[in-house]
Amino acid sequence: MTDRAQATRETILATAERLYAEHGVLAVSNRQISEAAGQGNNTAVGYHFGTRSELVRAIVRKHTGPIDRRRHCRLAGLSDHADLRDWIRCLVYPTTEHLAELGTPCWFARFTAHVMTEPSLRAVIIEETLTSPSLARTVEGLIRCRPGLPAEVRAERNDFTRLVLMHGMAERERALAEGAGTPRAGWRETATALTDALAGLWLAPVTK
Repeated sequence: MTDRAQATRETILATAERLYAEHGVLAVSNRQISEAAGQGNNTAVGYHFGTRSELVRAIVRKHTGPIDRRRHCRLAGLSDHADLRDWIRCLVYPTTEHLAELGTPCWFARFTAHVMTEPSLRAVIIEETLTSPSLARTVEGLIRCRPGLPAEVRAERNDFTRLVLMHGMAERERALAEGAGTPRAGWRETATALTDALAGLWLAPVTK
């Protein structure tokens, strides 16, 4: 691939991520992305990425690599006595650190929230993120800390965890982009708050 073609792909990726985050995935056409990316050819998105699903997949992959590397580093530093909060930190901090590194404004958290609520594209996120070996190991470690939870409760709380993380990060990202106030000073403080909330979620009693 030539440098020019690669630069065009990167411009389209960044533009699509922003527009999807701001307006929702299905509200944005490939033509709109091409025009916003400064491409004279309105079929540029299709030419470089094919389908909308493949464009979404390319955006996800741009971020999951750095996040996964951060999670691997955290997992490597865990002791044999890692507790629930240690595993939750491995779940939370790699993404908040990545978002902090992206600066303001960034769009990945809102983009992910939109994609996960769209049935036709949700599978892309699941394939590219939820099947990550480092993420699987993190979730397994977290679950081992609550061995007494019934299987259905573990599955439910795992779903709740994903929703809290995804929408909590997306809401902070939105507030920062709009210049609105946020409850926490930075992404590190937000990660601490998310860790506290998720620890409470996993330690909550089960009503029978």
